[in-house]
Amino acid sequence: MNKARRILTSILTASLVFSSTAQATTLISTEQAAAAMAPAARSEAHARLHTALDRADLAAMLQARGVSADEMRARVDALTDAEAKQLVQQIDQDPAGASDVVGVLFTVFIILLVTDILGLTKVFPFTRAVR
Repeated sequence: MNKARRILTSILTASLVFSSTAQATTLISTEQAAAAMAPAARSEAHARLHTALDRADLAAMLQARGVSADEMRARVDALTDAEAKQLVQQIDQDPAGASDVVGVLFTVFIILLVTDILGLTKVFPFTRAVR
């Protein structure tokens, strides 16, 4: 039993050593992976983000928050393609400083309605003043 265990241990050890060396030859470095990446697919989203970072107003806003433009460029370069595409899509979908027009109009309507009901204004003919 002891001899069989020793032989089995030797065989398992040898197989692990040979399989790990075979796997090590298939690994590639980060530089090789980056070089193998398609430049057109990578550059589209990343180039758009770099173009945004080249704007003077954005660089000033980043500087005011304590982040240098070079640091942001390095962070954009570190993004994967999927992350860069997701960030570009989020930028495209978010309104740029615009507020919800429907919400603003609804708020103005409610304010005018309440002031009409209180008798402070006479904007809507369908309201009666409380006074």
